[in-house]
Amino acid sequence: MPSETQKSVKNGDNCRVVGGTHAGKSGIISDLNTSKTGHITITVTQANGVRFKTLAKNVMIS
Repeated sequence: MPSETQKSVKNGDNCRVVGGTHAGKSGIISDLNTSKTGHITITVTQANGVRFKTLAKNVMIS
């Protein structure tokens, strides 16, 4: 069952990662995808241009 954060995630949103490997980083959300297991994955692009993938459940929209 998706959490409230996962439901509200959309391309172009600013977010802060609060869990997982990339905790403490922030950036702009792009490339939403639903995996075979049903988890929502996103790509976060930081201000310096570095991109990383994480799960939507690990981010807070800011």
